[in-house]
Amino acid sequence: MHILATTSSSLDDLIEPVDLNQAPADVVVLSFSGSDLNGIAAGWPMNGTLSLATANLSDLRHPMSVDLWLEKTASQAKLILVRILGGYDRWQYGAEELARMARAKGIRLVMLPGECSVRDDRLAAASTVDEPELLAILTCLREGGPQNMRLLASRLAALVRGEQLELDAAQVMPKAGFYEPATGPVALEDLLASFPADAPRLPILFYRSMLLANDAAPIDALFEALARRGYAPVPIFVGSLKDEHSLAFVEQALADLSPAAILATTAFAAGADADGETLFDRAGITVFQVVIATTQRDAWRENRRGLGPSDLAMHVVLPELDGRLLAGPISFKQGSTASSLVNQPEPDRVEQVADRVTRFLRMKATSRVERKVVILLPDYPNAPGRTGYAVGLDVPQSVLGVLRELSTAGYAVNDIPETPRALLDLLTERQAALPVDAYHAFFQSLPEASRAAVTAAWGAAEEDPEAEGGAFRFRAARFGNITVALAPDRGRDGDRRADYHDPDLPPRHALLAFGAWMQGTLEAHAVVHVGAHGTLEWLPGKTAALSGECFPEIVLGGLPIIYPFIVSNPGEAAVAKRRIAALTIGHLPPVLAGAGLSESQTRLELLVDEYAQADGLDRRRRDRLARLIVDTAHELGLADEAGVSRDDDPDTALTRIDAFLCDLKDFSIKDGQHVYGVVAVNDDDPSRMACAAAERDALLGALDGRHVRPGPSGAPARGRLDVMPTGRNLFASDPRTLPTPTAFELGRKAADEVLRRYLQDHGDWPTSLVFDLWGSASLRSGGEEVAQVLALMGARPVHDPMTGRVTGIEVLPPASLGRPRIDVTLRISGLFRDMFPALIALLDAATRAIAVRDEAPGDNPLAEEAKERGSIPSRIFGSAPGTYGAGIEDRLADGSWDEREELGRIYLDATSHAFSGAEGDAAEARGQFAERIRSADLLVHTGDDPGRDLLDGSADVAFIGGFSAAVAALGGKADVIALDTTDPNNPRARSICEAITRVVRARAVNPRFIAGQMRHGPRGAAELVETVDRLIGFAETTHAIPHSLIEATYEAYVVDEVVRDFLLAENPEGARYMGERFRAALRRGLWHPRRNAVDQELEMLFGEKAA
Repeated sequence: MHILATTSSSLDDLIEPVDLNQAPADVVVLSFSGSDLNGIAAGWPMNGTLSLATANLSDLRHPMSVDLWLEKTASQAKLILVRILGGYDRWQYGAEELARMARAKGIRLVMLPGECSVRDDRLAAASTVDEPELLAILTCLREGGPQNMRLLASRLAALVRGEQLELDAAQVMPKAGFYEPATGPVALEDLLASFPADAPRLPILFYRSMLLANDAAPIDALFEALARRGYAPVPIFVGSLKDEHSLAFVEQALADLSPAAILATTAFAAGADADGETLFDRAGITVFQVVIATTQRDAWRENRRGLGPSDLAMHVVLPELDGRLLAGPISFKQGSTASSLVNQPEPDRVEQVADRVTRFLRMKATSRVERKVVILLPDYPNAPGRTGYAVGLDVPQSVLGVLRELSTAGYAVNDIPETPRALLDLLTERQAALPVDAYHAFFQSLPEASRAAVTAAWGAAEEDPEAEGGAFRFRAARFGNITVALAPDRGRDGDRRADYHDPDLPPRHALLAFGAWMQGTLEAHAVVHVGAHGTLEWLPGKTAALSGECFPEIVLGGLPIIYPFIVSNPGEAAVAKRRIAALTIGHLPPVLAGAGLSESQTRLELLVDEYAQADGLDRRRRDRLARLIVDTAHELGLADEAGVSRDDDPDTALTRIDAFLCDLKDFSIKDGQHVYGVVAVNDDDPSRMACAAAERDALLGALDGRHVRPGPSGAPARGRLDVMPTGRNLFASDPRTLPTPTAFELGRKAADEVLRRYLQDHGDWPTSLVFDLWGSASLRSGGEEVAQVLALMGARPVHDPMTGRVTGIEVLPPASLGRPRIDVTLRISGLFRDMFPALIALLDAATRAIAVRDEAPGDNPLAEEAKERGSIPSRIFGSAPGTYGAGIEDRLADGSWDEREELGRIYLDATSHAFSGAEGDAAEARGQFAERIRSADLLVHTGDDPGRDLLDGSADVAFIGGFSAAVAALGGKADVIALDTTDPNNPRARSICEAITRVVRARAVNPRFIAGQMRHGPRGAAELVETVDRLIGFAETTHAIPHSLIEATYEAYVVDEVVRDFLLAENPEGARYMGERFRAALRRGLWHPRRNAVDQELEMLFGEKAA
């Protein structure tokens, strides 16, 4: 008999079951809160006649763990107290089974909610004591403190004995107040009395529960570190930052204190008023997020991620919604069991946080005219000619604009270059230097493990290629107190891209020396990094909650980082926030314009329109027009690209031609690049004008140490108008809420489009497919890509109605799907791996739940394979932890390969790990991904951002091209589908040939696009180089790109003298690389030019040597 009903699977099912093997006791207390457990244990009478056992509910999340505990411990108790922070649903299985057993055995059961709920009807109904007693016990827990814990022990003992005692009511403890180490709650005037009157005041917000549980050691340590530095720390305990009384107390305290900055150790986001403002917005003061982690210290030390998924969400992601800047962790949990964990300060992390705050206050206290700023340009190891390249931003022009803005605002700025080309040329002169002797002193101050790693990888400092004449020389130019620079490469010059993301390769001495030069020689007050994807946030170390041995911290040393970042790339912005404590200021993407049609395409469209009008009126005229349209389409070379063959009947041919023209016309192209804080010429859109002003104001405000209000990230052109105005501190979604209900509905529609296209092409459903999942796209769309995967598998997410978080999945029966399930294999990006352990867990839960279902033959290929194997196969793959990319980028860029199958094998080797479990853990799984590709019917690669297409950036060609080359190497049969969800309500599935054809015809060779890039000097030229590089990369790896597309691009960029002269004048290095790529296409037989002068024309691109 086959299962037809919907079934569900909780994320808790992924947790490895544990046997607590806890000794029985008269009274057993369970809670998710260590403060509860420690407080009750401390208040329990040592010489009492009743025994006590405590356990943390985090150890009892798996149903099997609950069953074992019920049998061994709970069944022998006389009274059980359970406090479930998060309510009944957070421990539903345990609550149900415990209530059933308590009633059967006559055990007194007290089940209570957490802080936020006044009551929870289901918990009250499950309890076996009356409501007054429940409220009295809950009040003891909520008020807390030693006296109330002793009172709670007396109440529980009386319940066990059946005694009716007249006990005092719980002592009411203040919900918020000031705190001093070794004293406890104090008056503000008493706290401030020990500090100089002019000492900068620094409120430290922390949870009242820490104080009441006598677990405030991290606050004490931070207090002492700040006091030693001459500040007046003011610890303030609160119930939460959503509690009205606590909020009012803090708001009044901030008004009374006039603080220099705020340090918050509280988790989650603060409560907002009806206008969406938080107390931090109203205060206008920078807020640092200080992490008091629930992760255990050993796990933090040993784990590359640093923090567990819960800590990452509660202490990092959600506080970003307030615009808090991540200062780092100061403590971790320590203890012999989960129920005895306490907060243990980490001394060097406490000092790091204090130093970071000190650096910030130094910047804030320095006048603008004396403030020294380093402006960094990105130098991602791309192809030549793309120095200062960032997606959607003209970085060199933006830097010139920032220099002028700073000069106007009162900074000491002089000799600003006239043009972007002049600025880039100045940087090549390497005007700045740090003596090697001075570097040695800095190097010796680093942690021993870090020094040893650098020396082992690179040898002595004197051996570094950038150490010439006894000094490291840097690509930097000073303009008064403002220095513009490019950071040195982190690795070998010949392996720039491979070394860039190597998790185990430390940076070269030159990059460390650059950090020493910024911190020491320049005495910089702040760094402004202009444009997405720099070097420093990707250096080796933990993903979040860095240690002193992590290289981002070593190079920057706590310098304030202000990072203008494109608003539509939340994933990489989050990396900068969490690894270098950057304040990421969102900036606009470029203006998008309709592609329109070329002159010849417009003539063809007019003929099609004429045909439509003639249809049904004059058959002979209609037939003549049909032949003319088809012949014209063939003459223009458009017929093949539209999928028209000579054998098509006129109606079919004209339908395809019309659809192709409409598809081109609907395409959106970048009309130039965005310049930070500037509105494009002739752009009179009030909202974009407001954005430009906000971007300028935010940069100046951040450098002045003011609070920059938070703002969401997303693609405005996809309807996310809430991201405007830009100029706000970017935040991303809580990964635990993805995919959102709306995203699931849109994702299901997109999944149906994939199936429709495959069915159209093959006449049957696909059995197995591979799906790319990327980090930024998942954040940008609310998880639509994950929703697409679940829909293809025949599952949907289950959301907690109270919190919106995804708690598990429902598996739908094939009967409701109307088709077989698709066996989906995932190739996740490195960013997805790092940011979304919760989504990996969700997808793994879906895989496991589907793999064990008993369904009709052909309905569930995953379950059939699992049954044949005798185990559930892996379906989530990616590169090794700490590594990024598809693996083929370097080889593809330098051309050091013969057959594309070589690239395919590299791609397969790079996809070396499988991911699974509640925390998305990695395990080496070499060869397994290859088996999935060998049997796959297609790859699905989603594009959701209208401002970005397949020829933008290196990632698309690397992942799609790597897959295609791997299929060739394995002798597979898979198609490649480019799923276009730029209009989420109208998804379109195209073959890779169709998708690239559309980009080339609508954008790459479009005169409007080319003219827009020519307004942007070196950066615009780099965009044209990028387009050629990616186009030929797709041709090399997929063998699916018509040579006519390369020909059209060549004619637009090289044959056109105006464009060619622009390339040579503004970006000669890029022009040479473009010439190399066209030659590669010739050499590999991918392009068969019609012109006889190609060799001479290409030689022109090499005629002017770059400086």
